[in-house]
Amino acid sequence: MRYFIQFSYFGKAYHGWQNQLNAITVQEVLEKALSTLLRQKLSVVGAGRTDTGVHAKEMFAHFDFDDIEDREELVYRLNAFLPEDISIQQIYGMKPEAHARFDAVERTYEYWLVQEKNPFYFDFAHYAKHPLDLEAMNQAATLLLGRKDFECFSKSNSDVKTFLCDVKEAAWEKKEDRWVFTITADRFLRNMVRAIVGTLLDVGMGKINPEDVNAILESKDRGEAGVSVPAKGLYLTKVLYPKERFDEQK
Repeated sequence: MRYFIQFSYFGKAYHGWQNQLNAITVQEVLEKALSTLLRQKLSVVGAGRTDTGVHAKEMFAHFDFDDIEDREELVYRLNAFLPEDISIQQIYGMKPEAHARFDAVERTYEYWLVQEKNPFYFDFAHYAKHPLDLEAMNQAATLLLGRKDFECFSKSNSDVKTFLCDVKEAAWEKKEDRWVFTITADRFLRNMVRAIVGTLLDVGMGKINPEDVNAILESKDRGEAGVSVPAKGLYLTKVLYPKERFDEQK
């Protein structure tokens, strides 16, 4: 049977999600926990790749196994076995053809930023001390909406078939003592969100005008966009799947 596992993690200790040689990853730790508790060598397929230091409030991965009689008990045992920076929320029964990566129709990220030095956000948000024009940043963010070529915001030499992404939401808002940028799209390129945020910060600091984002997009040149902001402020917050892929109500 196929199962989706819903989980979250704080990414500081990991070199991203995907397995790597000589580097600890979330995928490796999760596979080891499942294989140990279910007493069978198992592999998991994640909803996508997160880079070193990036966090996930909501992540999904699928794995195949025989019938699991008590999934709530398995969730409890996994949480007891896993390190404190990885948490399992639920395990869903899925249709046999369900795929954690290819069936995801939307993903949402948040980027957290603080304007005052705060030791309690040291590992959770990016500290940007320069004054920022929130209105200009949001004006620039609207230019990202729609189906467009985002090559200029992609990691150089990315091995992808297309740089087209359909962005459905992109906006900044002030939430208590931090600024949060939320972006939703059907897919994301490697480093895309961090490069977008770096570019919007250039707008906020007055280095470029909001309308310059159009020219940056049209250039398809990573060198024209802003620097990538630190990974510690980036959170994967939501992954959306078609309801028909679930064997039960999600």
